[in-house]
Amino acid sequence: MSLSQPAQSGLHRSLGLPQLVIMGIIMIQPTAPMPLFGVVFNEAKGHVVSAVLVAMVAMLFTAISYGRMARAYPSAGSAYTYVGKELHPAAGFLTGWCMLMDYVLNPVICTIWCSKAAGNALPQIPYALWAVFFAGLFTLLNIRKIEASAKTNSLLAAAMGVVIVAMLAASAKFFPGADLVKPFYDPATFAWNTFSTGTSLAVLTYIGFDGISTLSEEVKDPRRNILWGTVLVCLIIGGLSAIETYAAQIVWPTGLAFPDVDTAYVHVAGRAGGPWLFQTVNLTLLVATIGSGSGAVMAGARLMYGMGRDHALPQRFFGDLHGPTAVPRNNVLLIGALSLVGAFAMSYQLGAELLNFGAFIGFMGVNLSAVLRYYVRGERRQLTHLVPPVLGFLICFYLWLSLSLFAKIAGTAWLVVGLGAYTFLYAKHHAASARSGSSDNGAGGDGPSVGGGKAAL
Repeated sequence: MSLSQPAQSGLHRSLGLPQLVIMGIIMIQPTAPMPLFGVVFNEAKGHVVSAVLVAMVAMLFTAISYGRMARAYPSAGSAYTYVGKELHPAAGFLTGWCMLMDYVLNPVICTIWCSKAAGNALPQIPYALWAVFFAGLFTLLNIRKIEASAKTNSLLAAAMGVVIVAMLAASAKFFPGADLVKPFYDPATFAWNTFSTGTSLAVLTYIGFDGISTLSEEVKDPRRNILWGTVLVCLIIGGLSAIETYAAQIVWPTGLAFPDVDTAYVHVAGRAGGPWLFQTVNLTLLVATIGSGSGAVMAGARLMYGMGRDHALPQRFFGDLHGPTAVPRNNVLLIGALSLVGAFAMSYQLGAELLNFGAFIGFMGVNLSAVLRYYVRGERRQLTHLVPPVLGFLICFYLWLSLSLFAKIAGTAWLVVGLGAYTFLYAKHHAASARSGSSDNGAGGDGPSVGGGKAAL
């Protein structure tokens, strides 16, 4: 999930469909399934490839809904806005509240993974010190407003491509004599409930595809290309992910335990190509995850800032920009602190499940918004406007139910807190409106502003 750019005048529509797809792949990263390979492998009892492909189906239907909603709100590009405008401001607020949880948890799991990967390279340094280092690094990079350039991201994506090819080449020697169907289906270990739980985690592979919708103002023919770009990125990432995980499952037998489940793919690379490939994959994923973690902190800080300006969060703290850097420093420091605490309080798997809890809420909301916008209220009621978003909603709802019980309890508790916050802000808003004699708040007088005007997310 990602944030939209504030509306600007004079943006140049220079991105065609190929450039848009490349940018989408960079946003998600071509090595996306590698960091979570181990936890999906354990939960799905080895059926990582099938879990990734089923997750792709859910994301394809949701991608269609995102593409269509980007037509309706070309400068918004956020589930927060779509749900608030099409369903109800309260539903939009709760969607933004779930997104907020996602953007806080993303740097948490990046801190955990980076600390584990750095420990693979320098095991003499304890995990606790690595966690402090990476949480501090993500915070410092964002306070100083250090951003990776598009050229750097492209070079990193190219390096990932080389590493993927090296991994596939090293895996080739394991294919002769292997059961080539087993990575898709193993009757000895398959169970629908465990597979569903693994699939609900595998959705993390695709998180970030919605970022394409934030580029609407810089894309040629956005009504066509945003939709096609989002769908193509899901297909390409899904295909790459299936290939990467298929090779890994051929290399690593189902019954063999991982030395560390969180960095399992690195150990698979070591089994395939020896120490040099182990260190190469470890370093590549470490650098990529540092970029993801730093970007996640800034994205989360920006979401908090936008909700603060919308008065959906206390404006004095969350809506404050620091001096000449124009960085929401309070939010960056808060997320950095939470990343450090989370690195000690939870596992990578729990963080991923909680992140997906919020993501599924957003995805279901976008699918419902698409049904309302284009089928219920649309001038032409076509089955193509009904079937994809309904299927997307139902599959996401099923996968949401397949998350672990603890993740659902914790996520629901977060939603309850959000509902309480909305109720408080709603009452505060109407009390202020009564004093001023006005009910206009930018959201139809229904509560705190959702995706309105200058603070749109």
